[in-house]
Amino acid sequence: MPIKHLPLRLTLATAMLALASPTLANPAPDDWQSVLAEAEGQTVYWNAWGGDTRTNRYIDWVAKQMQAQYDVEVAHVKLDDTGSAVARVLAEKQADNNDDGSIDLIWINGENFAAMRESDLLFGPFAESLPHFALTNATDNPEVVTDFTLPTEGYESPWGKAQITFYYDSAQTETPPQDMQALLAWAKDNPGQFSYPRIPDFTGSTFLKQALIELTDQEKALYQPVSESDFETVTEPLWAYLDALHPHLWRSGRAFPDSGPNLRTLMSDGELSLAFSFYPTDAAVAVMEYELPESVRSYVLEGGTLGNVHFVAIPYNSPHKAGAMVLANFLLSPEAQAQKQSLAMWGDRSVLDIEQLDAENQALFEQGDRHPSELPADALSNTLPEPHPSWMTALQDAWLERYGVN
Repeated sequence: MPIKHLPLRLTLATAMLALASPTLANPAPDDWQSVLAEAEGQTVYWNAWGGDTRTNRYIDWVAKQMQAQYDVEVAHVKLDDTGSAVARVLAEKQADNNDDGSIDLIWINGENFAAMRESDLLFGPFAESLPHFALTNATDNPEVVTDFTLPTEGYESPWGKAQITFYYDSAQTETPPQDMQALLAWAKDNPGQFSYPRIPDFTGSTFLKQALIELTDQEKALYQPVSESDFETVTEPLWAYLDALHPHLWRSGRAFPDSGPNLRTLMSDGELSLAFSFYPTDAAVAVMEYELPESVRSYVLEGGTLGNVHFVAIPYNSPHKAGAMVLANFLLSPEAQAQKQSLAMWGDRSVLDIEQLDAENQALFEQGDRHPSELPADALSNTLPEPHPSWMTALQDAWLERYGVN
């Protein structure tokens, strides 16, 4: 029925309902000017892990820039576990809430990205339409379009790089262990001086994968879905290793730290003399902030360490997709990437191909002399790729069944 034939009261009610309802049409990522215009005045609810003060202060800085430069408000919804946000979007879909979800942007990678793609919970493709995406030079840096062996296909935008980095107190340890067997021997000689975060914490889970890659003789199986391999046979060396290691850990392996930052706190308190982080500059930043002693040094294992790219993605039912895209694009700007990489802010590595930037933007990343607790410039040249995401949850489940401690 044409609206001009409706009674006046019903016509006004329909018009008011239309004004109150969220915009149902998705913004067109390729029409960037319209995306910018639609984003103005929106509030983006960014769900991101909130377990580290450095990450939180960077997101606070981003929020101020977004308000000043784009008239977009950013609300940081701090998560303990990214899986809880994935579950919320799935619950909204099951409740038929397809255009007024509670999450506009989510910090994500690995098994959570795989789960959202499998359930068709993400908006896209959008990432490669962001004006700053070209600065990643994805052709020569395929890790910015690959997540735990899976192609991202434009459904998430790269944000930062992580790689396992060990750190130790050189005042207590002259020669730190360089591989997993040496770590076991070191732990036996230094009981209670090492630990790893309790599973399913992502830093602890990454330690399991690092150990498994080195210990198993079926490494190729890790880059296929776990369902295509004999899980028990592939992981048998890992469990034998952990059975031998645990009695020599902090609190004899009967308890584990909550997270990577908690591991750093135990180093600060002098309870550990060897630890690791997923952020290569973690120890250097902690020394600068007087959290760790100046004698702390960083290193990576001789055979390389596990690394990955972390991303942001937009749920399919976000009511503020334009604002979320503008935020994702700002996160890829040289200004935001340089701030993130600064040791004074967070120290998270850039996903931009810095050598391809113009001189003015390259200068943003200059930080002067390297801090003594930082890795040497070429230390991260041997990065081990992440296994297929299905191994993450399989290892977590098996660890909890075997060692289910709190």
